[in-house]
Amino acid sequence: MTHKLINMTVSFNNTTLVLASGSPRRQQFFKDMGFEVLIRLKEVEEFYPPSLKAKEIPLFLAKLKAQALVGSLAAHELLITSDTIVWNQGQALGKPKNVEQAIEMLSSMSEGSHEVFTAVCFHYQGKQTHCIQETKVTFSRLSLEEITFYVNHFKPFDKAGGYGIQEWIGLIGISAIKGNYNNVVGLPTELVYQELKKILGTPKLN
Repeated sequence: MTHKLINMTVSFNNTTLVLASGSPRRQQFFKDMGFEVLIRLKEVEEFYPPSLKAKEIPLFLAKLKAQALVGSLAAHELLITSDTIVWNQGQALGKPKNVEQAIEMLSSMSEGSHEVFTAVCFHYQGKQTHCIQETKVTFSRLSLEEITFYVNHFKPFDKAGGYGIQEWIGLIGISAIKGNYNNVVGLPTELVYQELKKILGTPKLN
């Protein structure tokens, strides 16, 4: 993906946005929206109760990530945490641990539809809000050769469901998408922007 350099900034008065994500895709989205963000990371064991289903899972994990950093916030800082899962055939697919697991995930999604859920939590001056986006993605039939080729070349071990829609597998394998595209990449940008406006008011555009 090529990013054209444009000299612009989008800001909310004296509020500093703190992004708790090591994902280069999420970080790039904020840059592309014009935001300057502080990256603040803290290792969190990502577990959730097995009783949770679909969108409940990323919301639980986004809140869990926030709990680890809320205490570090200054009064002028707004914390943003998020999590994405793929929900396929009644199961949550997170990040694959190895080649075999990535191949298994993609094989299970071949010639079918699944949902991608992203939850984003916002903490500001002691208050918490959140938003959740759902996108339905349909794969055409993927051969084992195509799946293995993709996994070996792109190594999608940092991506929920073991694939990146913006990569080769998305170009040749996705036949339909219903909902927000950026959500599948990792962040529902429009929803995040609207939520920030609700919390902080009209942004300053330069």
